[in-house]
Amino acid sequence: MQVLRIPFDHTRCFSARDINQTIQHPSFSPFLKYPASIDHIPSVIQDKKKDKTDRSLLVNVLKEQYRHLFPDASIPTNVIKLEEENTFTITTAHQPSLFTGPLYFIYKIISAISLAKDLNATYPAYHFVPVFVSGGEDHDFEEVNHVHLFGKTITWTNNEKGAVGKMKAETLLPALEEVLELFGSAPMAASLYTLLEKSYRSQSTFGAATLALVHELFGSEGLIVFDMNNRALKNAFIPVMEEELFQQPSERLINDTCEELEALGYKQQATPRQINLFYLGDQLRERIEWDGENFNTVQSGLKFTPDQMRAELQNYPERFSPNVVIRPLYQEFILPNLVYVGGGGEIAYWLERKKQFEHFNINYPMLVRRHSVLWIDKATGKKLKKLGMTAAQFLKEDIDTLIKDYIEKTAETPLQLTDEKKELAELFSRIEILAGQVDSTLIKTVRAEKANQLKSLGQLESRLVRAEKQKHETAINQIKGVNDKFFPNGSFQERYDNFIPFFLKYGEQWFDILAPHFTPYCKELLVFMEE
Repeated sequence: MQVLRIPFDHTRCFSARDINQTIQHPSFSPFLKYPASIDHIPSVIQDKKKDKTDRSLLVNVLKEQYRHLFPDASIPTNVIKLEEENTFTITTAHQPSLFTGPLYFIYKIISAISLAKDLNATYPAYHFVPVFVSGGEDHDFEEVNHVHLFGKTITWTNNEKGAVGKMKAETLLPALEEVLELFGSAPMAASLYTLLEKSYRSQSTFGAATLALVHELFGSEGLIVFDMNNRALKNAFIPVMEEELFQQPSERLINDTCEELEALGYKQQATPRQINLFYLGDQLRERIEWDGENFNTVQSGLKFTPDQMRAELQNYPERFSPNVVIRPLYQEFILPNLVYVGGGGEIAYWLERKKQFEHFNINYPMLVRRHSVLWIDKATGKKLKKLGMTAAQFLKEDIDTLIKDYIEKTAETPLQLTDEKKELAELFSRIEILAGQVDSTLIKTVRAEKANQLKSLGQLESRLVRAEKQKHETAINQIKGVNDKFFPNGSFQERYDNFIPFFLKYGEQWFDILAPHFTPYCKELLVFMEE
């Protein structure tokens, strides 16, 4: 296995904002509390200790969840260790996704595990635990109900509404059967079949099934899986939710920060609302709005007076769901967390939160970008070698430029009529001078003819390129095939493909291949090339 490291800014895979965040451009310093560096972890620890996290509450909830998810298993050691004052978490999060969804779901988790291991080796006086938080209260069903496998799209159909994590796992079974049929005789087919069957058939909800699958894949690495949709946790969070409902500070604080970011050229990532909480019910997750007199839910039309809303919050905190603006606060309030590991888009909206964290007196964590990966299989690597091209070329240039450059490089005769166009232009310049001497009205005619002739040469040039392309049809198809591996359906591989094909080939060893190269605070794209 050959592993290349390519700087983000040498590719077309990442936005300018993502690149600048990753390299820690000075423009982002005012929006961070800590630079993304292992040297600053002691400072984060000292600041986090001031939060007085309710560790007993956290551990009790985790124990309850693990007993429910895995009744025949013992409570993981890392869960018990969270009661100790010298234990802290390294957290990543994602909403439940069908069979984990795109590859970056997996890369997030390995990034968090690798960072926790590195911190445990660097600071042995403390213990660092990787945590995966399931955003099961989200209701973006269309984002998570499909997976791309072997050129097919497997879709989970479901008529339920509300939070995706609460949707019934039994409705997933047709999609599961469709996936299992694709396994064939792959080396690890039986192992993966058992793993998916165990995860999706043993749980009653989609959220629980996702946690079970992630635990099966990474529990042995000490990863804790966690669902924060819990009455006891939300009860502890009531003061923050009450202030958000009745004083509504988040919108102002975040918009102020977004104005500062926009002045630097960075667009707003997540738009805050007047109230950044949803109201949960049976197949219901709706925005709460304030009309000046009452609180209303947007679609179902539920209405609460201020006194009724305050009583509802106190008596039924589980009915209130933080949106993307409040969820980071909730997470950091509950966990003894030091670092959040996320993708470029996630880090972007976290950067809008510093003033909000300060307002609510919750420590703002260190932000670390997850690793980004491109995996090049052996067949694709052979095509690259045969074409005399590199992975770096495909990562930097679009498909039209790649084909054009290849044709010009391999053509036996020049295809660009640059010199001829220059000679023609010079000829018509001389004719224009002569025509002007005879009759100045002829200059316009000469110029028009010049444009026509240059246009004709351009058309001829295009025909030469097309003719040359026909001679290299096989190579061009190979270029397109390689590009489709890098950018399936126009998306970067890690944002489209799923982990299942890799697991079918390598089993859990695939994670072992990736992990040693997931060095903390990496600022480069990792390119794995099978040999």
